[in-house]
Amino acid sequence: MSRIGKRPIPLPAKVTISIDGQSVVVKGPKGELSRVLPAEVVVVMEGEMVMVNRVNDSRPARQRHGLCRTLVANMVEGVSTGFQKKLEIQGVGYRAAVDSNVLTLNVGYSLPVKINPPAGITIEVPKEKNTSVTISGIDKELVGNTAAKIRDVRPPEVYKGKGIRYEGEVVRRKAGKSGKK
Repeated sequence: MSRIGKRPIPLPAKVTISIDGQSVVVKGPKGELSRVLPAEVVVVMEGEMVMVNRVNDSRPARQRHGLCRTLVANMVEGVSTGFQKKLEIQGVGYRAAVDSNVLTLNVGYSLPVKINPPAGITIEVPKEKNTSVTISGIDKELVGNTAAKIRDVRPPEVYKGKGIRYEGEVVRRKAGKSGKK
């Protein structure tokens, strides 16, 4: 039995879940998320808990059991509290700005890079610290993908450490050229 899959998902107050066959819709104070789960798993309500069970013990059912439980748990957490990722920009003259939810990055290219976030994602840059970017939303997958796309504009390089990195990310530095001896 999957260790993750057999754990129940508690429903916080003000969060409702509706199950229609393989379709799961979760509504909460932050919004609404829906997902269609594979046929190998079934979602059932047991009081204030949600359980994700597998239909049989086939290999695909065992593979998807823990995944589907985590997906439903992330939906419940997203509509109740939401998710956020923070990015740091390091480098001389590197900065970010947000204007009507369009992120503008000045990271060493000849022109600024403009990024339009997908629907449901908000991007914030504090006015006093324009080297910090916060991406927030209710869909964990969408928040992570948006943060990864922003980081891909200028990933941290290993010689000087310049670039866009996740908050708390450690970049291993390389030694530069060694001189003649």
